[in-house]
Amino acid sequence: MPEGDTVYRAARLLDRSLSGHLLTGTDFRVPQHATADLTGAAVVETVSRGKHLLTRIAGPGSERWTLHTHLKMEGSWRVYEPGRPWRRPAHQARVVLRTETAVAVGFSLGIVELLPADGEDDVVGHLGPDLLGPDWDEDEALRRLTEAPSRPIVEALLDQTRLAGIGNMYAAELCFVGGVHPATPVGDVSGLTRLVRRARQMLDLNKERAVQSTTGDLRERERMWVYRRDRSPCRRCGTPIAVEMRGPAGRERASYWCPSCQPAPVD
Repeated sequence: MPEGDTVYRAARLLDRSLSGHLLTGTDFRVPQHATADLTGAAVVETVSRGKHLLTRIAGPGSERWTLHTHLKMEGSWRVYEPGRPWRRPAHQARVVLRTETAVAVGFSLGIVELLPADGEDDVVGHLGPDLLGPDWDEDEALRRLTEAPSRPIVEALLDQTRLAGIGNMYAAELCFVGGVHPATPVGDVSGLTRLVRRARQMLDLNKERAVQSTTGDLRERERMWVYRRDRSPCRRCGTPIAVEMRGPAGRERASYWCPSCQPAPVD
Protein backbone atom coordinates (compact mmCIF):
# COMPACT_ATOMS: atom_id res chain seq x y z
CA MET A 1 0.00 0.00 0.00
CA PRO A 2 1.42 3.44 -0.89
CA GLU A 3 2.94 5.46 1.93
CA GLY A 4 1.91 8.98 2.90
CA ASP A 5 4.66 10.64 0.88
CA THR A 6 3.50 8.83 -2.29
CA VAL A 7 -0.03 10.11 -1.74
CA TYR A 8 1.33 13.60 -1.07
CA ARG A 9 3.08 13.58 -4.44
CA ALA A 10 -0.10 12.39 -6.15
CA ALA A 11 -2.02 15.28 -4.58
CA ARG A 12 0.62 17.74 -5.72
CA LEU A 13 0.48 16.36 -9.28
CA LEU A 14 -3.31 16.71 -9.45
CA ASP A 15 -3.24 20.14 -7.83
CA ARG A 16 -0.62 21.42 -10.23
CA SER A 17 -2.37 19.97 -13.29
CA LEU A 18 -6.05 20.68 -12.58
CA SER A 19 -6.53 23.46 -10.04
CA GLY A 20 -7.96 26.67 -11.46
CA HIS A 21 -9.23 24.91 -14.59
CA LEU A 22 -12.77 24.10 -15.71
CA LEU A 23 -13.64 20.48 -16.29
CA THR A 24 -14.46 19.84 -19.95
CA GLY A 25 -15.50 16.26 -19.23
CA THR A 26 -15.68 13.72 -16.42
CA ASP A 27 -16.07 9.96 -16.41
CA PHE A 28 -16.70 8.09 -13.16
CA ARG A 29 -16.34 4.38 -13.90
CA VAL A 30 -17.77 3.10 -10.64
CA PRO A 31 -21.41 2.04 -10.26
CA GLN A 32 -22.43 4.53 -7.59
CA HIS A 33 -21.32 7.54 -9.64
CA ALA A 34 -21.64 6.25 -13.20
CA THR A 35 -24.16 8.97 -14.16
CA ALA A 36 -22.36 11.87 -12.46
CA ASP A 37 -21.22 14.67 -14.79
CA LEU A 38 -19.21 17.61 -13.47
CA THR A 39 -18.55 19.21 -16.85
CA GLY A 40 -18.28 22.98 -16.43
CA ALA A 41 -17.27 22.81 -12.77
CA ALA A 42 -13.97 24.26 -11.59
CA VAL A 43 -11.28 22.32 -9.79
CA VAL A 44 -10.32 24.28 -6.68
CA GLU A 45 -7.52 22.15 -5.25
CA THR A 46 -6.35 18.66 -4.38
CA VAL A 47 -4.91 17.90 -0.95
CA SER A 48 -3.73 14.75 0.78
CA ARG A 49 -4.86 13.67 4.20
CA GLY A 50 -2.75 10.75 5.35
CA LYS A 51 -3.29 8.21 2.57
CA HIS A 52 -6.47 9.86 1.29
CA LEU A 53 -6.84 12.30 -1.61
CA LEU A 54 -9.43 15.08 -1.60
CA THR A 55 -10.09 16.91 -4.87
CA ARG A 56 -12.33 19.90 -4.23
CA ILE A 57 -14.61 21.04 -7.04
CA ALA A 58 -16.90 24.10 -7.30
CA GLY A 59 -20.00 24.80 -9.36
CA PRO A 60 -21.36 25.69 -11.74
CA GLY A 61 -23.87 27.28 -9.41
CA SER A 62 -23.53 27.03 -5.64
CA GLU A 63 -22.73 23.33 -5.51
CA ARG A 64 -19.48 22.20 -3.93
CA TRP A 65 -18.16 18.64 -4.14
CA THR A 66 -15.18 16.66 -2.94
CA LEU A 67 -13.87 13.72 -4.93
CA HIS A 68 -12.44 11.36 -2.31
CA THR A 69 -10.04 8.73 -3.63
CA HIS A 70 -7.70 6.21 -2.03
CA LEU A 71 -4.97 4.30 -3.84
CA LYS A 72 -5.18 1.17 -1.67
CA MET A 73 -2.72 -1.47 -2.97
CA GLU A 74 -2.56 -0.90 -6.73
CA GLY A 75 -4.04 2.52 -7.42
CA SER A 76 -2.36 5.51 -9.02
CA TRP A 77 -3.16 8.85 -10.60
CA ARG A 78 -1.57 9.77 -13.92
CA VAL A 79 -1.87 13.02 -15.89
CA TYR A 80 -1.55 13.17 -19.68
CA GLU A 81 -1.71 15.81 -22.36
CA PRO A 82 -5.00 15.60 -24.29
CA GLY A 83 -4.71 13.07 -27.09
CA ARG A 84 -1.72 11.26 -25.61
CA PRO A 85 -2.05 7.48 -25.05
CA TRP A 86 -2.44 6.19 -21.50
CA ARG A 87 0.30 4.01 -20.09
CA ARG A 88 -2.07 1.70 -18.26
CA PRO A 89 -5.01 -0.25 -19.74
CA ALA A 90 -8.23 1.74 -20.12
CA HIS A 91 -10.23 -0.94 -18.30
CA GLN A 92 -8.27 -0.11 -15.13
CA ALA A 93 -9.43 3.53 -15.16
CA ARG A 94 -11.90 4.40 -12.40
CA VAL A 95 -12.02 8.19 -12.82
CA VAL A 96 -11.21 10.46 -15.75
CA LEU A 97 -11.09 14.26 -15.28
CA ARG A 98 -10.55 16.36 -18.41
CA THR A 99 -9.62 20.01 -18.84
CA GLU A 100 -8.45 21.85 -21.93
CA THR A 101 -4.81 21.16 -21.02
CA ALA A 102 -4.80 17.88 -19.10
CA VAL A 103 -6.41 14.47 -18.69
CA ALA A 104 -6.13 13.07 -15.16
CA VAL A 105 -6.81 9.34 -14.89
CA GLY A 106 -7.21 7.43 -11.64
CA PHE A 107 -6.29 3.79 -12.24
CA SER A 108 -7.30 0.87 -9.99
CA LEU A 109 -8.38 3.19 -7.21
CA GLY A 110 -9.48 1.41 -4.05
CA ILE A 111 -12.00 4.12 -3.10
CA VAL A 112 -13.92 6.55 -5.32
CA GLU A 113 -16.52 8.72 -3.61
CA LEU A 114 -18.13 11.94 -4.79
CA LEU A 115 -19.26 13.79 -1.68
CA PRO A 116 -20.86 17.10 -0.77
CA ALA A 117 -17.99 19.35 0.31
CA ASP A 118 -19.27 19.44 3.88
CA GLY A 119 -19.03 15.64 4.08
CA GLU A 120 -15.23 15.42 4.12
CA ASP A 121 -15.10 14.85 7.84
CA ASP A 122 -17.15 11.69 7.38
CA VAL A 123 -14.31 10.06 5.43
CA VAL A 124 -11.15 11.52 6.99
CA GLY A 125 -12.28 12.85 10.35
CA HIS A 126 -11.19 9.64 12.08
CA LEU A 127 -7.54 10.09 11.08
CA GLY A 128 -4.82 11.07 13.48
CA PRO A 129 -2.45 14.00 12.86
CA ASP A 130 -1.06 13.96 9.32
CA LEU A 131 2.73 13.67 9.28
CA LEU A 132 2.86 15.81 6.13
CA GLY A 133 -0.10 18.04 6.91
CA PRO A 134 0.00 21.75 7.68
CA ASP A 135 -1.77 21.02 10.97
CA TRP A 136 0.72 18.39 12.19
CA ASP A 137 0.48 18.06 15.97
CA GLU A 138 3.25 16.02 17.58
CA ASP A 139 1.74 16.12 21.07
CA GLU A 140 -1.60 14.82 19.83
CA ALA A 141 0.08 12.03 17.85
CA LEU A 142 2.01 10.94 20.95
CA ARG A 143 -1.12 11.08 23.07
CA ARG A 144 -2.96 8.81 20.64
CA LEU A 145 -0.06 6.38 20.33
CA THR A 146 0.21 5.97 24.10
CA GLU A 147 -3.51 5.42 24.68
CA ALA A 148 -2.89 1.67 24.39
CA PRO A 149 0.54 1.09 26.03
CA SER A 150 0.42 -2.71 25.61
CA ARG A 151 -0.08 -2.55 21.86
CA PRO A 152 2.89 -3.63 19.68
CA ILE A 153 4.64 -0.55 18.35
CA VAL A 154 4.47 -1.67 14.71
CA GLU A 155 0.67 -2.01 14.94
CA ALA A 156 0.35 1.41 16.57
CA LEU A 157 2.46 3.05 13.87
CA LEU A 158 0.30 1.49 11.15
CA ASP A 159 -2.95 2.63 12.77
CA GLN A 160 -4.01 5.70 10.80
CA THR A 161 -6.17 6.90 13.69
CA ARG A 162 -2.99 7.35 15.78
CA LEU A 163 -1.02 9.30 13.17
CA ALA A 164 -1.64 9.34 9.45
CA GLY A 165 0.77 8.50 6.66
CA ILE A 166 2.85 5.50 7.78
CA GLY A 167 2.61 2.26 5.83
CA ASN A 168 4.34 -1.07 6.19
CA MET A 169 7.63 0.10 4.73
CA TYR A 170 8.09 3.08 7.02
CA ALA A 171 6.88 1.12 10.06
CA ALA A 172 9.61 -1.48 9.50
CA GLU A 173 12.30 1.09 8.82
CA LEU A 174 11.37 3.24 11.82
CA CYS A 175 11.53 0.29 14.18
CA PHE A 176 14.99 -0.54 12.86
CA VAL A 177 16.47 2.95 13.13
CA GLY A 178 14.98 3.19 16.61
CA GLY A 179 16.49 -0.16 17.63
CA VAL A 180 13.02 -1.38 18.59
CA HIS A 181 11.61 -4.84 17.90
CA PRO A 182 8.24 -4.57 16.08
CA ALA A 183 6.48 -6.48 18.88
CA THR A 184 7.70 -4.14 21.64
CA PRO A 185 4.74 -2.67 23.55
CA VAL A 186 4.30 1.06 22.96
CA GLY A 187 4.69 1.69 26.69
CA ASP A 188 8.14 0.10 26.65
CA VAL A 189 9.51 2.25 23.81
CA SER A 190 11.76 4.73 25.59
CA GLY A 191 12.43 6.90 22.55
CA LEU A 192 8.87 7.28 21.27
CA THR A 193 9.11 11.04 20.73
CA ARG A 194 12.33 10.58 18.78
CA LEU A 195 10.68 7.82 16.73
CA VAL A 196 7.74 10.06 15.80
CA ARG A 197 10.07 12.89 14.83
CA ARG A 198 12.10 10.50 12.70
CA ALA A 199 8.88 9.38 10.99
CA ARG A 200 8.06 12.92 10.00
CA GLN A 201 11.63 13.49 8.83
CA MET A 202 11.60 10.37 6.64
CA LEU A 203 8.34 11.26 4.94
CA ASP A 204 9.33 14.89 4.53
CA LEU A 205 12.61 13.98 2.83
CA ASN A 206 10.98 11.46 0.51
CA LYS A 207 8.00 13.60 -0.48
CA GLU A 208 10.30 15.51 -2.83
CA ARG A 209 11.58 12.48 -4.74
CA ALA A 210 9.97 9.59 -6.59
CA VAL A 211 12.56 7.10 -5.29
CA GLN A 212 12.07 6.41 -1.59
CA SER A 213 15.08 5.80 0.62
CA THR A 214 15.55 5.56 4.37
CA THR A 215 19.29 4.90 4.25
CA GLY A 216 20.16 7.99 2.22
CA ASP A 217 21.48 5.76 -0.58
CA LEU A 218 19.38 5.89 -3.77
CA ARG A 219 20.92 2.85 -5.43
CA GLU A 220 18.29 0.21 -6.15
CA ARG A 221 19.38 -2.41 -3.62
CA GLU A 222 20.66 0.00 -1.00
CA ARG A 223 17.61 2.12 -0.23
CA MET A 224 16.20 0.28 2.78
CA TRP A 225 17.57 -1.01 6.09
CA VAL A 226 15.28 -4.03 6.56
CA TYR A 227 12.10 -3.71 4.49
CA ARG A 228 11.79 -6.61 2.03
CA ARG A 229 15.33 -7.68 2.87
CA ASP A 230 14.38 -10.94 4.63
CA ARG A 231 17.34 -13.30 4.95
CA SER A 232 19.72 -10.63 3.61
CA PRO A 233 22.50 -9.53 5.99
CA CYS A 234 21.82 -6.57 8.25
CA ARG A 235 23.62 -3.49 6.96
CA ARG A 236 24.92 -2.79 10.47
CA CYS A 237 25.84 -6.18 11.94
CA GLY A 238 25.47 -8.81 9.23
CA THR A 239 22.76 -10.82 10.98
CA PRO A 240 20.14 -12.15 8.53
CA ILE A 241 17.01 -9.99 8.50
CA ALA A 242 13.96 -11.76 9.94
CA VAL A 243 10.40 -11.55 8.63
CA GLU A 244 7.10 -12.58 10.18
CA MET A 245 3.45 -12.03 9.32
CA ARG A 246 1.63 -10.06 12.02
CA GLY A 247 -1.80 -8.61 12.57
CA PRO A 248 -5.43 -9.77 12.68
CA ALA A 249 -6.50 -12.68 10.47
CA GLY A 250 -7.09 -11.59 6.91
CA ARG A 251 -5.14 -8.36 7.41
CA GLU A 252 -1.70 -9.70 8.19
CA ARG A 253 1.36 -7.70 7.17
CA ALA A 254 4.99 -8.66 6.98
CA SER A 255 7.22 -7.30 9.75
CA TYR A 256 10.96 -7.08 9.11
CA TRP A 257 13.69 -6.67 11.73
CA CYS A 258 17.26 -7.51 12.63
CA PRO A 259 17.31 -10.01 15.54
CA SER A 260 20.60 -8.54 16.81
CA CYS A 261 19.97 -4.79 16.42
CA GLN A 262 16.32 -5.14 17.50
CA PRO A 263 16.19 -7.80 20.22
CA ALA A 264 12.80 -9.27 21.05
CA PRO A 265 11.03 -7.83 24.10
CA VAL A 266 11.34 -9.81 27.31
CA ASP A 267 8.07 -10.95 28.85
